[in-house]
Amino acid sequence: MAAETARDMVWARVLEDGVFRFDASEAARAAAGPSLSFADPRRREAPRNGADTPAVVPAFEVAAEGAQKVVVKLPPGTSFYGTGEASGPLERTGKRVFTWNTDAWGFGPGTTSLYQSHPWVLAILPDGKALGVLADTTRRCEIDLRQESTIKFSAPSAYPVITFGPFNTPADVMMSLSHAIGTVSMPPKWSLGYHQCRWSYDSSEKVLKVVRTFREKDIPCDVVWMDIDYMDGFRCFTFDSIRFPDPKSMVDDLHSIGCKAIWMLDPGIKKEEGYFVYDSGSKSDVWIQKADGSPFVGEVWPGDCVFPDYTSEKTRAWWASLVKDFISNGVDGIWNDMNEPAVFKTTTKTMPESNIHRGDADIGGVQNHSYYHNVYGMLMARSTYKGMEMGNAAKRPFVLTRAGFIGSQRYAATWTGDNLSNWEHLHMSLPMVLQLGLSGQPLSGPDIGGFAGNATPKLFGRWMGVGALFPFSRGHTETGSIDHEPWSFGEECEEVCRLALLRRYRLLPHIYTLFYHSHTKGIPVAAPVFFADPQDPELRKVETSFLLGPLLVCASTLPNKGAHECAHKLPKGIWLPFDFADSHPDLPVLYLQGGAILPVGLPIKHVGEASLEDDLSLIITLNENGKAEGVLFEDAGDGYAFTRGDYLLTYYIAELHSSVVTVKVLKSEGSWKRPKRNLKINILLGGGAMISTDGVDGEEIHLTMPSESEVSSLVATSEFEHKKRMEMIQPIPDIEEPSGQEDAELSKIPVDLKSGDWFLKIVPWIGGRIISMAHLPSDSQWLHSRIEINGYEEYSGTEYRSAGCTEEYKVIRRYLEQSGEEESICMEGDIGGGLVLQRQISILKDNPKIVQIDSSIQARSVGAGSGGFSRLVCLRVHPTFTLLHPTEVVVAFTAINGSKQEISPEAGEIAFEGDLRPNGEWMLVDKCVGLSLVNRFNPREVSKCFVHWGTGDVNMELWSEERPVSNETPLRICHQYEVRQTS
Repeated sequence: MAAETARDMVWARVLEDGVFRFDASEAARAAAGPSLSFADPRRREAPRNGADTPAVVPAFEVAAEGAQKVVVKLPPGTSFYGTGEASGPLERTGKRVFTWNTDAWGFGPGTTSLYQSHPWVLAILPDGKALGVLADTTRRCEIDLRQESTIKFSAPSAYPVITFGPFNTPADVMMSLSHAIGTVSMPPKWSLGYHQCRWSYDSSEKVLKVVRTFREKDIPCDVVWMDIDYMDGFRCFTFDSIRFPDPKSMVDDLHSIGCKAIWMLDPGIKKEEGYFVYDSGSKSDVWIQKADGSPFVGEVWPGDCVFPDYTSEKTRAWWASLVKDFISNGVDGIWNDMNEPAVFKTTTKTMPESNIHRGDADIGGVQNHSYYHNVYGMLMARSTYKGMEMGNAAKRPFVLTRAGFIGSQRYAATWTGDNLSNWEHLHMSLPMVLQLGLSGQPLSGPDIGGFAGNATPKLFGRWMGVGALFPFSRGHTETGSIDHEPWSFGEECEEVCRLALLRRYRLLPHIYTLFYHSHTKGIPVAAPVFFADPQDPELRKVETSFLLGPLLVCASTLPNKGAHECAHKLPKGIWLPFDFADSHPDLPVLYLQGGAILPVGLPIKHVGEASLEDDLSLIITLNENGKAEGVLFEDAGDGYAFTRGDYLLTYYIAELHSSVVTVKVLKSEGSWKRPKRNLKINILLGGGAMISTDGVDGEEIHLTMPSESEVSSLVATSEFEHKKRMEMIQPIPDIEEPSGQEDAELSKIPVDLKSGDWFLKIVPWIGGRIISMAHLPSDSQWLHSRIEINGYEEYSGTEYRSAGCTEEYKVIRRYLEQSGEEESICMEGDIGGGLVLQRQISILKDNPKIVQIDSSIQARSVGAGSGGFSRLVCLRVHPTFTLLHPTEVVVAFTAINGSKQEISPEAGEIAFEGDLRPNGEWMLVDKCVGLSLVNRFNPREVSKCFVHWGTGDVNMELWSEERPVSNETPLRICHQYEVRQTS
């Protein structure tokens, strides 16, 4: 059926002032399924009273087979954020995301579906006000932000859209969103320390040795993690009797030195009679079913597995009871992995969408897998969280989940998945953490150092420098990699890691307070710099700096330049630098906002070392009016007594009068009495200089400010000493593997291919692109471009300019016609995730009228973590042909179904799939000169042909199917070009 004309949606007031629900019609509203994003789904359904009306009304259209498209048009100059766990830049304008939880090992900046789904966009309007838009659907949803100031959602069936605002600030939008989807569970304080992990510490002895090394080297650490190898044959809820014979004893030893233990649980349950989990699950009938009603069986780590159907309360209770028993072994936290759910040896990397979930009516009832796929991980985490609550009601559960949905923060923290050990992924980790925070998930972080591959000393140290200040801070690496502990990269890197983590632990009082605010108010813990001034457009694309409340962290992701050497864009107002006498070229630079008081603690090696009576310090930056304020939350660090008033929330203020600064407690909340403890006051003056005094917490403390000339002298001295100290510090040396000299020379010299009818110029060092394609007999130039863009490119994904078009390609073979060989060049470029894009360009020896390009995406070192299959890739051939006579050209072909097609520039862009594809040949016809550039290909290798007419050029693209590749199943397109005379 044809799509309907776009119409405005009907709306209702819900939740609170400024929040509106939109549906395609009153009937669609009545038919909508329950919300899984809302903490209380009833609040989405209940209309509220009020006189407010929506400032923005989305339009919708119902397309073929009931698919609903929604368009939200906003003022020019609007900036977009959110979209959840998304790679690539912080500012999302021009991007497209598909919410479909995917095992995305080796993802890149252009990957459009990762492990979590957040159908949510935060829009910052030109005036600094903010609007949030939630497409409340669990189905696969396209979020299209490619059109300026326009949000487009598209999903296979009708869904409500909820708008939040416009409100005055983005923080206001995030608070309002939290009233719908809930806030992060208050984490136990130990979980905000540093976590050490790898796949895998393979025995109790190894685990204890690693933790004892942290203690011996005075490097802070609170948690060690057990990956799947602790299990007996990858069977969940079991322990290997040889390598982990007494897990409770091991955990007791860990607890004795202040370390917690977290253990992995996957959803795939080994299909094996006699295995107690499989037997009890089968007896209780908890498995996801195939369309025929039998349990679905898919291969994961243990081999053939069945999968719990967490959409059923019966199943969630069964799983929670297993978790409850499991934690009696001394389990402090649980790691839910592979819960997209990931399934091996399938092109989709998950289970069939036709599988059946017998969901409870209050979450959607019986549905196929396409309905529940995106919430499977969240429902697993919810069940795990409940089991931990049942096992020890006096402790706060800690769950980490890989897959999730908007609202998952109610049950679990998350990490950004299987990233790579390279500088690009270090850079991406910052916007990814910020993006999750802008989508309601404040407790996240990357695998510090990168999961896949081997970090270098400088990369690891730099990553630890900034990673130590992420909300969730964990180092992790895959099996087969070199050691990635902080002491594994030499003394210089070890010292940077020690400094970075000691810095985190000194800031823990502040970070813990930020999590209390996030838990109670819904604001992000780590926020983009533009939160300090949403009206400043220059802050909107800053992604190497972030805010922890009034603390600004400025990092560098450039290998050859430290943070202190970079020009950081600061928000307006007063921002003064400071450190803990720990500045280093490989650590971020810290600034404190004018008017802020920052509470910091003593340097400790684990959270258990701290006590309420410890000395406390306040770092203060006065504002233009000589005032500052700050807050500190303190409680037992675990349990729920804080919900009954057992805490101390202190509001500190500082005021300058007649050159004397008075620091005092403005007010306190909670039933805890203030301990007798020393309070050190540090007032920043600029340039790292400060003046200090000591007092008693709770009493007024007075400090006389120096004169202006004294301040200038102190600042100048501090800046000089800091510069001198930084010059004396030895940065982390880096060790990279240099390529061979011959390869380096080849990759830096443009390559000419000249034989027969053709003369081509190729640039290996930027995407292996063809920049010139001249046909000698007709003296026609079909392709001509700058070195760095356009020409003939190839991508590894469906997104424009995805990996493959800018990487440096290595020349692996070069043959010359004079040697008797076919004139050709073979190159390959590393496109990440263990994949290479290989391209052989030849002028055929037996028919020199033809240029042949044989390209393939090949798996070289795809991790075992994905069962040998890569991320989803698509070989996209993208030539940009020059039009000498733009008004006289067409693209012409005969389709597979026999129809004749002639596409003129007025068509704009058009795609041909199925029987509408060219039948192995299409051509660019220049009627003015009577020439055609013929492109021949194998239709079995090409799933889509795409034409895009530009100004003076045209793209004639060939797309392969989109699927993972393995060593045995590369993607390939071999195609040819030839020029013909036409009448």
